[in-house]
Amino acid sequence: MGPPDAILGITEAYKRDTNPKKVNLGAGAYRDDQGKPFVLPSVREAERQIVEAKLDKEYAGIVGLTDFTDAAAKLAFGENSEVVKSKRNATVQAISGTGALRVGAEVLSKWFQPNKVIYQPIPTWGNHIPIFKFAGLDVKQYRYYDKNTCGFDEKGCLDDILKIPEKSIILLHACAHNPTGVDPTPEQWAKISDAVKKRNLYVFFDMAYQGFASGDINRDAQAVRYFVENGHNVCLAQSFAKNMGLYGERVGAYTIVCKDPEEASRVMSQVKILIRPMISNPPIHGARIATKILNDPKLRAQWLVDVKGMADRIISMRSQLKDLLKKEGSTRNWNHITDQIGMFCFSGISPEQVDRLAKDYSIYLTRDGRISIAGISSKNVGYLAKSLHEVTK
Repeated sequence: MGPPDAILGITEAYKRDTNPKKVNLGAGAYRDDQGKPFVLPSVREAERQIVEAKLDKEYAGIVGLTDFTDAAAKLAFGENSEVVKSKRNATVQAISGTGALRVGAEVLSKWFQPNKVIYQPIPTWGNHIPIFKFAGLDVKQYRYYDKNTCGFDEKGCLDDILKIPEKSIILLHACAHNPTGVDPTPEQWAKISDAVKKRNLYVFFDMAYQGFASGDINRDAQAVRYFVENGHNVCLAQSFAKNMGLYGERVGAYTIVCKDPEEASRVMSQVKILIRPMISNPPIHGARIATKILNDPKLRAQWLVDVKGMADRIISMRSQLKDLLKKEGSTRNWNHITDQIGMFCFSGISPEQVDRLAKDYSIYLTRDGRISIAGISSKNVGYLAKSLHEVTK
């Protein structure tokens, strides 16, 4: 019998709890202010149009819907990106962000020379480690998060990157770092880029939150675009789970930026060979929704409003929680709650304090102190602040 999944275990404990005030801050899925799953208006309308068009259910090609992959690449690299215009990107549809990472891991496991080692930040999303290990890569780590400041460990990060053996792979979170919510500033990204260049490392970007982090799709893609403009031929995993709320539709893309269209063509041929025995071809319905939203000017405008609304609610909950903690009389420095960005906040509380929140107050989160801000609402933020203050006095 294998061990249970840590986050699913939190959800199970939450479901068993009979306290009417219980709060689930473990799950990484957006909720509206009533605590309900939220389907974006732009998604509802795109889906209605797709159903009315009475399209067939034929297989997509191995690389998925090309209208989708073209739109996904433009979203990531920019409408006027030289990479897209010169057709030096090999982009395939994937089964959300996890599938994109797995395809990328398989490609690197088979073709990357000479170091089949990927360096990941400490901490990183729990699934990053097994995804790459299962594909046969060795996983090592570099410093990223500073526990003392609940912020970015610039010195530790750069020191560690400059010690990574040349021609290794490095994983970078494009925005809204999961689980910490801590992102480098543009100036710090520039330093990371220089360090990566010095060590001749291959960059694997994971971009699961474009638009969802700040509410601005271009701002959230800045790091990826900066690296590409700086001469890095990166690879990139994209997810449309968070920014379009297409969680269960499993919509994602994986891109390898190549030196020219001829190399992109060769790379694409090999990626197809790897995808075929894994999934044959990806699902079409969610990709059609994403394509329609990205390519229809009216729907795209609506989506930008929708995604900004979600980001703004998250930002508002951060501010309210910080303000209410101060109001409760907490003397701790909670600035990191609003300094961090995206769905998650690394609260800085201990595993013992997390246990006490669950036992005494029916508030559930992962033992590393990660709070899913999406689980906070105007109804429970006061109760959360009071409880958090009680366990951290």
